[in-house]
Formats: sequence, structure tokens, C-alpha cells
Amino acid sequence: MKTGKMILSIILSFLVMVVAQGVACLFGNMVVLMKMPIFIGNIVTGILYIIFAYLLLWLLCKKLLKGDMSDFNIPSFKIGLKWWMVALLLPLLVTAFYILFVPGSFRQNDLDLNQRLEILATGIFFTGLGAGIVEEMVFRGVMMRAIEKRFNKKIAILVPSLLFGFIHILGMGFDLLSCTLVVVAGTMVGVMFSLIASETGSIWNSAIVHAFWNIIIIGGILWIGIEMDEYSLYSYVLDTKSFLVTGGEFGIESSLIAVIGYSLVCVFVVLWERKKK
Repeated sequence: MKTGKMILSIILSFLVMVVAQGVACLFGNMVVLMKMPIFIGNIVTGILYIIFAYLLLWLLCKKLLKGDMSDFNIPSFKIGLKWWMVALLLPLLVTAFYILFVPGSFRQNDLDLNQRLEILATGIFFTGLGAGIVEEMVFRGVMMRAIEKRFNKKIAILVPSLLFGFIHILGMGFDLLSCTLVVVAGTMVGVMFSLIASETGSIWNSAIVHAFWNIIIIGGILWIGIEMDEYSLYSYVLDTKSFLVTGGEFGIESSLIAVIGYSLVCVFVVLWERKKK
């Protein structure tokens, strides 16, 4: 693949993510305007986000890149059992570490049933499944394979991971230390997802890990941080102010504990694939 075509693929795939999200939100808002409950609108938004992104990426692969979706790590839906296990264990073990070993206190928001359903619907269908699947199709699907076709696998794993890290600081207004930590952690988790997708040849395996992480860690069921979160059912408010433990302004996703978790999964993927070969 020529360099110009590779760059165009990266730009267009990123635009697909933005456009699909915007159109999905528009339809979700229309559902709410039709007097349907807000949580139904949130569910519709998450599902349509995935559908619109998939269809637009299919067009991109067919018309511009002249290949099938499977050529870009997006084959027929299938997830290996071990990746279901990784998807569950990673966020649960990180959560357990904080509750068991980091001093803090549990808080509960005073929410009615509709508010709880809205939080759960957003966390599961949009933040979890929607963002998890679409971001994997874009970063570990089209972007990664386009770069690999132009250069090699190592560069294809690293570059989208760096981009993934940097987009998490856009417009956030963090200080330099927090930005550095977010980029490092974002790149590391990007490498983790990239290794899973690259070694298995499918974004569905990395997508389930990504989705479960989002649902459990930032999906609004249990928030772990230095302050109570009004958009979560429960909060575990940390007593410590340690930057490496709290993850700074971004939260525990950029903490040392989370980065260690990402690193362990990376080691597992590499060792598993070496053993298999």
C-alpha cells in the first residue's frame, strides 16, 4: 500500500468513527423526542453506533482499499473462550486490587429507577459495546492493517496505539504530568488491544476485552477515584492522593495498577502465541 493511501485510510477511518457516533446520537435523541424513556434512547444510540460504523468501514474497505473486511482484521463474528476470560478478569482484578489494598470508602448516589437504567444503558451499550467495538474496528482494524501493509507489524502495532493514547488528552485541559501519564497508559492499553487483534487476526477478541473494561471500569456501575461520581451508581472514594495510584486527572485507567494489568495481558498474549506456534 502506498503512503498516501495509508494516510487517507487512517483519516477516513477516524472520520467514520466521528460521523457514526454523531448520526447514532441523532437517532437516539429522536427516540427520546418520541416520548420513549431516555434509557431506550441510550440503547438505540449504542447499537446504531456499531451498525453505522460497520457499514461505513465496509464501504471504505470495498471502494477505497479494494479488500474484504477480513483483510482488515474484521472477519465473521467469533470470540475465543480465553478472551472472554481475559475480558472479565482484567477489570475485575484491577477493581479488586483497589477495594482490597487501597484505603477508601463506598458511597451510593440517591437515584431513582429511571436514572439507574439510564446509567446502565449508557455504560453497557454506548460506553461499553459501542465504543469498545467501534474503536477496535477503526484502530486495530483498518488503521493497523493499512499501516502493516505499508510498513510492518511492529510499526502497525505501535503507531495506532500512540494515536489511541493521544486522542484521550484532546480537549481535556490536563496538566503536563497527567497528559504524560494518559499518553503512556493509553499507548500501553493500545498495544495490548493491538497484540490481541494482530495475533488472533480478529478485532472481535480485542473488542470484547475493550468492551468489558469500559463497562466495568468506566461504565457507571462502580466508579473508583478521589471524588464521588454523580453519574455512577456507586463510588469507591480513595483516601490516597498518590498520583500513580489514582491515575491523576484521568482516573485509574492511567494508574500504575492499570498499566501493570495491561502489561501482564501483553505478556500473556505473546507467550500464548509462541507456545501455540
